[in-house]
Amino acid sequence: MMGTNFGETFTNLLPALESKRNEFMLYGYTTVTKEDIWVYCLRKVWRGKNVEEMPVHKIANDILQISPAAFMTFTQIEAQRDADWFSDLNSDELQMLLGPRNENDAES
Repeated sequence: MMGTNFGETFTNLLPALESKRNEFMLYGYTTVTKEDIWVYCLRKVWRGKNVEEMPVHKIANDILQISPAAFMTFTQIEAQRDADWFSDLNSDELQMLLGPRNENDAES
């Protein structure tokens, strides 16, 4: 998906990315960056597509069509997917939490 002209494609689309970032800022999403929007498009909108072969007007249109709700849903799902839910537990605590239960434990 990423080739030699990929950076050039990103650079050519900076006005569309900046416009979308400004729109997000109007809705209160002040931490969203142009790069965040680009990554969203790569992972969600253009998944499995060769962006370098797509017409620039199609890419720009896709960027401008992103809804803040769809973007935020995607980022929340990605954050949950990447989270290490059990990072604070040691191996004994994990075994107690996830291991098989004894019949005596069920009666308590």
